[in-house]
Amino acid sequence: MKLIIFPIVFILISLGAADLPVSYYQAMSNMNTVDTLCVKNYDAGASVTESYTDFEHLDKETEVTSRSLNTSYDENDNSAGNATLEVHMNSNVVGKAHVAWQSRDILPDKAGRHAVYSLAGEDLTGVFSIEKFIQLWSNSTIGSVGPNWLPCS
Repeated sequence: MKLIIFPIVFILISLGAADLPVSYYQAMSNMNTVDTLCVKNYDAGASVTESYTDFEHLDKETEVTSRSLNTSYDENDNSAGNATLEVHMNSNVVGKAHVAWQSRDILPDKAGRHAVYSLAGEDLTGVFSIEKFIQLWSNSTIGSVGPNWLPCS
């Protein structure tokens, strides 16, 4: 009988010693959660940022397609060719979110600055869902891309 009780008591003492201090659990519950994605396509002059912070729940599905095709096949050609940046995002969040995009001229002006064609930013806090499709193309016409077209050059 004593042989059976000794291993049980030893196991209980070992489990009690394995508990971590209260400060560990407090620190773990106060962690700041961050999930950030930033994609830039320099040939299209386009960038997109998707960032989630201080979230309790994040269910996110993001698909990014970035293409750069220079149709002239000339290494010295600085034109945009056919460049695209497309982002499909779908998320359910309890926390904070920041979604932004920008399109700009790929060639600098005489002062060395790039003209910004358009930019948008959205900051959200609380319980929400985000479903967005962002499509930034360069060197295209409205008829060739579709109704959600936004020119980059």
